[in-house]
Amino acid sequence: MPTSLGKYFVSCIALLCAGVLPVHGQDLLQVWQLAQERDPIYAASRAGRNADQEFVNQAKARLLPFVTAGAVAETEDVRRARTLGDRSSSRRAEWALTLTQPLVDIGAWDQLKRSEYIAGAADIAQARAYQDLILRVSQAYFDVLAAQDTLRVLQAQKEAVQTQLDAATRGYELGGTTIADAYEAQSRLDLLKASELQAQNQLQLSQDQLARIIHERPGTLAELANDTPLPAPEPNRLDAWVLQSSASSLAVAQAALQAKIVEKQIDIAKGEHYPRLYLEAQTGTASDRGLAGKDSGPRSLDSSVGLRVTIPIFSGGEISSVVREQTSRLQQARYELENAKREAVQSTQRHFSGVTSGLAQVQALRAAEKSSLSSLQANQTGYEVGVRINIDVLNAQQQLYETQRSLARARYDTLMSSLRLKASTGILTENDIMAVNRLLTTPAGKAKAS
Repeated sequence: MPTSLGKYFVSCIALLCAGVLPVHGQDLLQVWQLAQERDPIYAASRAGRNADQEFVNQAKARLLPFVTAGAVAETEDVRRARTLGDRSSSRRAEWALTLTQPLVDIGAWDQLKRSEYIAGAADIAQARAYQDLILRVSQAYFDVLAAQDTLRVLQAQKEAVQTQLDAATRGYELGGTTIADAYEAQSRLDLLKASELQAQNQLQLSQDQLARIIHERPGTLAELANDTPLPAPEPNRLDAWVLQSSASSLAVAQAALQAKIVEKQIDIAKGEHYPRLYLEAQTGTASDRGLAGKDSGPRSLDSSVGLRVTIPIFSGGEISSVVREQTSRLQQARYELENAKREAVQSTQRHFSGVTSGLAQVQALRAAEKSSLSSLQANQTGYEVGVRINIDVLNAQQQLYETQRSLARARYDTLMSSLRLKASTGILTENDIMAVNRLLTTPAGKAKAS
């Protein structure tokens, strides 16, 4: 019986762990699909876009007929103030049903056009939120991979330094080296242990950031193999990307629509000076008969159809002030549009340079990794034959592993620059996520575990 109970508890613990810990590997495309469903920032943007679309319906409603109904029922009781006598009373009841159709309302038409601009700006804001989500997901994903790489490199370096420490300790015990060699190796090992703890914490933070977007702990992530070639920009010409940015940058398009919105706001303000014409049709009845009882009886039904015009004469200068205000805001919007254009060009130039220089840096770091490995091997051989000292081997190890960390970070930064380059020109889509995802592979030895 105790054995069965123990197996039961083990099974329960296993099920609980299975519900908390990720059991399947994930690639960038899968993480992106989860982010679309669960990221609160993107969901808030989508809700805001849907809200702004309603401005169009609200503006259209001001051009359509509207119907109002009203009714009054009252009793009047009159008495003398001195004696409260000589009482007289009267009763009145009326109702009316009124239909109003705007015929000429220039301001309402301007409101409709402005609402269409607002809806268009909301669509662009949603598109920018979509691209921002791609960038945030990709950055968080690569930050996890970079943290994993850093931790693995530090662990490998720690093992290498531990081996060197053991060799220095044996050499000292045999009288071939001084105790300084062991002290140097021990100090490096202690520093690496501290760096390892920091790297573990950074990995945890990176995973937390990704989990915040997809609302679950990430599983084993597909990685970028060391020998995977990174794609160059297509086309590989800066002027082509700058031209593309000028034509389709979402930031520029949104700023242009904001300027049009303010322009329409000026027209709306000026429209307050214009007359408005309405068609009104009304039917109803008025009677001084009682509402019920012996005095109640049939009432006449009065109907009318006519035109009503309103002409603003003077509003205390408010309309002129609003026009001046919106004129200044239009100047502000146009300056912001010019700034958006310049920022789009600068951003495109920066990210294009990030891709091209990143590719060159990756190539240089690959060569540095190869030469650092050769240097380490030569120093280890020299240490074994007595022509190199312990510090030479430790320095060669540090140089190799720092180069490997820099290489891994440079590859992720280059991929992010390529995504940001497309975002700056307004053409970043899910296809780019899929293209990057094809560069990733499941880590060896982890596919079965996942």
